[in-house]
Amino acid sequence: MTTTTKMTAKARTITYDPLSSHCDAFISDAEIMDTLAYAEAHKFDATLAESILSKAAARKGLTHREAAVLLVSEVLGVDARVKALAREIKEVYYGRRVVFFAPLYLSNYCVNGCVYCPYHAENSHMPRRKLTQGEIRREVIALQDMGHKRLAIELGEDPANNPLEYVLESIDTIYSVKHKNGSIRRVNVNIAATTIEDYRRLHEAGIGTYILFQETYNRKKYEELHPAGPKGDYSRQTEAMDRAMDGGIDDVGLGVLFGLELYKYDFVGLLMHAEHLEAAKGVGPHTISVPRIRPADGIDVGDFKDAVPDEIFERIVALIRISVPYTGMIMSTRESADMRAKALDLGVSQLSGASRTSVGGYDDGNAHGRAPAGGTSQFDIDDGRTLDEVVSWLADKGHIPSFCTACYREGRTGDRFMGLVKGGAIANICQPNALMTFKEYLEDYARPATRAKGMKLIAEELARIPSDKVRAKASGYLAELEDGKRDFRF
Repeated sequence: MTTTTKMTAKARTITYDPLSSHCDAFISDAEIMDTLAYAEAHKFDATLAESILSKAAARKGLTHREAAVLLVSEVLGVDARVKALAREIKEVYYGRRVVFFAPLYLSNYCVNGCVYCPYHAENSHMPRRKLTQGEIRREVIALQDMGHKRLAIELGEDPANNPLEYVLESIDTIYSVKHKNGSIRRVNVNIAATTIEDYRRLHEAGIGTYILFQETYNRKKYEELHPAGPKGDYSRQTEAMDRAMDGGIDDVGLGVLFGLELYKYDFVGLLMHAEHLEAAKGVGPHTISVPRIRPADGIDVGDFKDAVPDEIFERIVALIRISVPYTGMIMSTRESADMRAKALDLGVSQLSGASRTSVGGYDDGNAHGRAPAGGTSQFDIDDGRTLDEVVSWLADKGHIPSFCTACYREGRTGDRFMGLVKGGAIANICQPNALMTFKEYLEDYARPATRAKGMKLIAEELARIPSDKVRAKASGYLAELEDGKRDFRF
């Protein structure tokens, strides 16, 4: 697809092709710049803003250009309308469920030179560590003893120390650990861009979502931020999701690190990437993450002049929700409890809980304790509450803490998962699955006070399941959980 647009009095042709396999066509710098100019020229256009908001209200999503107009709009009331729509759309497609996961750092050996990450190869201050399979088992047991069922494994890029064979062996180890009533039922993978064949091997290993953050879509800035190592190859990074899906991975997760580049540029690029996957692969991203730059060992946020203030960040979160309504949104413990509360109302559907961002950070003899600082941490966290504290907090707010992995294990991935979401299957599939996994948590891990409020919430939510048949079946499963049985799913 070629678009022709006008800037000032002079016309120019911009090649932008979301169907292309080449990143400079589906993430066209010229299209992004023209989009930003168009949005700026229409930021006071109330008629255009109203038209875009009406389209968003129909829950069919927005194009990157439409979303950019709302991002910069200074029309009175637009910000409130965007946020209200985000709340409504999140409620329709995801309800009040909040899915939990935890990152598991396996190794901080890395050959890259990313200037925003303390794992970069030139950082001589950071001790390097790689977990053995025995250490991974202990980490997994500590995570299971908190109540986690879903992990995202993280490690630096280092072909010598972190080959794919190590990743595959670690995935097998994670899935093999069954401690008390605990088990990890879904392993998502956040590793460096690789080949179609390697992605095929990851798929065969039974991973859930393949996650890879672009960091920034601005090619020039990207190359400046990655002066050394294989990650400096912009095309390799940007086209990785295409290769992952060609390798059989149905679910992929996008994200940028807001603050590395002007947020407007990366916001548009992120939505263009989602549009490309939808157009070229038939299904958009399973998740979109919204991390912001954080302090870390040797990393000063003040060195990055494009840090995103809270009020703009909130609008970004809300606009992503209304632009890609069917996509899960993730917010980590990088953000404060207050920001995470706001983001849940604006579209976020997944949270990390009690995260450690250091290699070996969970096996500290205190699985329910607060996260330690320093050592081999990739970045500082802001929300250091225990998982039980976060679960209790969510229950107080009427959210349903969920540890569900049913769709992944029932083969409802990729376009099959998106079809269920678009078809409104949440009430009779996702809702009961969330309640059952929440009940598992309450039975096995919760403090008495958390269990009491959780049981009350489950009873209230069970009554809201519309199908009599599903409600009765879920009620039976919930009763069996009290007898020690586990892992029911619709």
